Amino acid sequence: MSDTPPPAPTGEHHACGHDDHPGTGVPGVSLHWCDSQAEIHRIVVGDWDNNVFVLRCRETGEAVLIDAANEHDKLLEMCRSLDVRTVLETHGHWDHIGAVPAVREAGYEVGVTAEDASMLDAYDYLLEDESVIEVGRLRLHTICTPGHTPGSICFRLEDAPIVFVGDTLFPGGVGATHFEGGDFETLIGSVDRRLFAALPADTIVLPGHGGDTLIGNESPNLDEWVARGW
Repeated sequence: MSDTPPPAPTGEHHACGHDDHPGTGVPGVSLHWCDSQAEIHRIVVGDWDNNVFVLRCRETGEAVLIDAANEHDKLLEMCRSLDVRTVLETHGHWDHIGAVPAVREAGYEVGVTAEDASMLDAYDYLLEDESVIEVGRLRLHTICTPGHTPGSICFRLEDAPIVFVGDTLFPGGVGATHFEGGDFETLIGSVDRRLFAALPADTIVLPGHGGDTLIGNESPNLDEWVARGW
């Protein structure tokens, strides 16, 4: 029997059995993951194929949008349909913040870390490390993971095998560090200590681009990534 963890059970590979998920009417939006307490909706937007996730509390209906990347008209319709209360930015790169002005104009507050705040024209509040963001009955724990940008941050869903990582971690490697403010050694340290050492192997990793993976699929490859330098 192989010791390799199975693929992340999300998207078309996940079937929750619920029949009460709210529809958005927005082309491209899909139910990405669900359990008895939470559901995650996903849309891919913009020229860089950014993942935008909406985490919704099934008990209260309240939700949060992660990364207002682009195509603000679609994101605003998602916000209205899924009762989004606030917007969280995983980091300040241009492809993740393109819709921030529009969502703020529509009345949604946007949070970002202090280290990346200068990358946004405007924001509403600062995200801090090791804090808790309540989404209805759900609790998101913040994990600062500098390296891709100085202020990159991840969000772990309490009592569920879910972590939203932005561009910190992908299937097959860490995020790019050649942009201004990026640092490979810092990013490797963040991923090693704050994700691989801290999270169970079956934790589903939801990145800012592309498909999902599992912590247990990626952690054995850290030394290889260090040796190759990316």
